[in-house]
Amino acid sequence: MKKIQLILLLIIFTSITFSQNKLLTVEDIVYHSYGKFRPAGKTALNWIADSDSYSFMNKKRTELKAASVKSKKAKTILTIDQLNKAVEAFVEKPLKRIPYFSWRDENRIDFSIGKKFLSLNIEDKTAELLNDIEKDAANIDFAPNHKAAAYTIENNLLYSPEPGKVIKVTNESNKGILNGQAVHQREFGIRKGIFWSPKSSYIAYYRMDETMVTDYPILEVENRPMTVRNIKYPMAGDPSHHVTIGIYNVKTAKTVFLKTGEKDPEHFYTCITWGPEEEFIYVTHLNRDQNHSKLVKYNAATGEQVKVLFEEKDPQFVEPEEDLIFLPDNAEEFLVFSERSGYKHLYHYNTDGELIRQITDGNWVTTGFNGFSEDGDDIFITSTKETPVERHLYKVELESGKMKKLTSAKASHRVHLNAEAGYFIDTYTSMEIPLVTEIVNFKGKAVKEIAKAKNPLKDYKIGETKIITIKAEDGTDLYCRLTLPADFDKTKKYPAIVYVYGGPHSQDVRNVWPMGGYKLWDLMMAQKGYVIFYVDNRGTDNRGTDFEQATHRQLGTLEVADQLKGVEYLVNTGFVDKERIGCWGWSYGGFMTTSMITRSDAFKVGVAGGAVIDWNLYEIMYTERYMDTPQQNPEGFKKANLINHVENLKGKKLLLVHGTSDPVVIWQHTLRYAKKASTLNMPLDYYPYIGHGHGVRGKDRLQLYHKITNYFLDNL
Repeated sequence: MKKIQLILLLIIFTSITFSQNKLLTVEDIVYHSYGKFRPAGKTALNWIADSDSYSFMNKKRTELKAASVKSKKAKTILTIDQLNKAVEAFVEKPLKRIPYFSWRDENRIDFSIGKKFLSLNIEDKTAELLNDIEKDAANIDFAPNHKAAAYTIENNLLYSPEPGKVIKVTNESNKGILNGQAVHQREFGIRKGIFWSPKSSYIAYYRMDETMVTDYPILEVENRPMTVRNIKYPMAGDPSHHVTIGIYNVKTAKTVFLKTGEKDPEHFYTCITWGPEEEFIYVTHLNRDQNHSKLVKYNAATGEQVKVLFEEKDPQFVEPEEDLIFLPDNAEEFLVFSERSGYKHLYHYNTDGELIRQITDGNWVTTGFNGFSEDGDDIFITSTKETPVERHLYKVELESGKMKKLTSAKASHRVHLNAEAGYFIDTYTSMEIPLVTEIVNFKGKAVKEIAKAKNPLKDYKIGETKIITIKAEDGTDLYCRLTLPADFDKTKKYPAIVYVYGGPHSQDVRNVWPMGGYKLWDLMMAQKGYVIFYVDNRGTDNRGTDFEQATHRQLGTLEVADQLKGVEYLVNTGFVDKERIGCWGWSYGGFMTTSMITRSDAFKVGVAGGAVIDWNLYEIMYTERYMDTPQQNPEGFKKANLINHVENLKGKKLLLVHGTSDPVVIWQHTLRYAKKASTLNMPLDYYPYIGHGHGVRGKDRLQLYHKITNYFLDNL
């Protein structure tokens, strides 16, 4: 009997050991990061409008289900067969999946099939064609009336009030003048170029004249013979495009342009916000130096300025990114984000420009506005108040600023509010929690669990990951993430790889589940015996302006110093071999990798993808915010120019990879670096990814990850 029990225990132990010994592969990283290794939640989870119910789809998206906060089971309210029967008059072939959609009210969903936009009555399963847009249309933006649509074809703006009817808003023959498209290289929070008024009476749109901007050649290498595709790419210190804002009246078919009054046409315009009554439109002006912004109120009918509501100045830079948030049923008061206190917070203003009060305050960042309570007395925000590495939801009283934390788990929370019902959907994740989704009331009590993902890595040998804090040279806290080898032995010496991005608007060290390509790659390399390390250096996001502006005019200097503090920590642990430390990153991370390799002696091997090499070759809006112009800051540009440090490659291994059609960080960066390396007879490995942009996708991505992996295995 005892022998049988012993055999059973051995079988169980062997089974558990074997099941936790699986190894990740490069194929897993490339093909399954967002498949079998993605913690499973609910697909297309959303509140049903005007109710306390929510909806979601099954994994195959062939059934739409609904449940209330109090119901125990979900019921199917739409199948793919029912949807196909409802839309058969509008589509050429049956759908295989239910499209993603939005709830218009508690019984209707709006969705698109190609360029056809439809609405479906869930109760009687009947569909209505809202609009049918031309096949060549881009930048499609639907009006609040759910029927009219504005869109662009090539460089012109068009408007369709109903199916089959099209009106040209602009008729610009000069291809260097664009209407209705995102401008300013999509900086300043700009994501689109068309802005409908709340009652669908007006269309505001950007008009961008870029005829004065230099043409930049993108080489189409696979054509025979090779051809050139020119793009407009305004480089730092060179002429920038000129932007104006048009207001098209859909009733009169007339357009007025905002009379900005700026003498310098190289101004930036962002945060376009309509007043609730459509009488006024609000725009933030930002000078080219990006150190002076103005919030301006305009008469929408005439384009005349009404008033400058407030101005902000900063010796380094001002960066307005968020639209105004008008109070419910109140066209006279709004909330606005500002970093004037040194941290991003919300301020309460009226439309005469009078500051009513600062709503949030403290040495932490308000990262998001989530909505108002039903009575409008409270707002809900996401912030770093608890810790910079997590996100939590707070309820804030507008009158007093009193705050109540509503999320409890030590994790990063993403929430979806239902103010009418008094609940929010809380989806959270941490390094220990793959994914949990709950319904929580406004007192902070979880009332229903919707989903709890199983650990998709439970059968794999995974090294321990933890967040630590180190000090920069000036005593500033730097957050780091450390992943240990799967079979870690503190008495051994291990090679280490530092992954780095390190640039503005980034934060790599978060208390989140390791998901996505490069984070799974970390775990795979830890299985192969590498220590993996991250440092969020000064210049990265969500730490306040002192932290974020510390690198101003000297990119690549303080960031490298902070990364070296990370190396110092690694070496002092006693289990990292200081002679075997490597680094890698992409884009700004490519700039950082190349900087770390050549501006220090701590790193022996590096892989830099899509790297900025010379900030003279990067675009105006981003570069000049952080570096000023080459004319204003010649020493800063010279020091940051990595071509000036190529001679320090001696004795090191660096692999540069770059997409040959990259319109963001142009291929010329890597080519000029390679030329200087060959002139100096310096060692450099280089691989072009033909036809790819600012990233490598598709089948070539597998080869890229094999190349990165093998480069470290062979050289570190």
